[in-house]
Amino acid sequence: MAEEQGIPPFDPEGAVYVYAAMADHIAARIAAGELRMNARLAGERALAEEYGVALGTARRAIEELRQRGLVVTLPAKGTFVAPSQPSQPVGERDTDAV
Repeated sequence: MAEEQGIPPFDPEGAVYVYAAMADHIAARIAAGELRMNARLAGERALAEEYGVALGTARRAIEELRQRGLVVTLPAKGTFVAPSQPSQPVGERDTDAV
């Protein structure tokens, strides 16, 4: 399915850390719309199995995606694709502050 949407297959070989390659691949899936806003990602163990990597590698890839602002993790709930435009309540916007 990913190749049909123009996402290159996951390739952990080369001059890049495996966690970064995995994060780049998931980021490409998000950009292509395969993983939509607010969609729940598979758990870390399932992602590790899907990508054929160690659990620690999957955890580091998710951390990388959090740092990029592409996903958010809610304890005891899971990791979700972040909204493209963070929403703020009207009263908390910078333009309303005096």
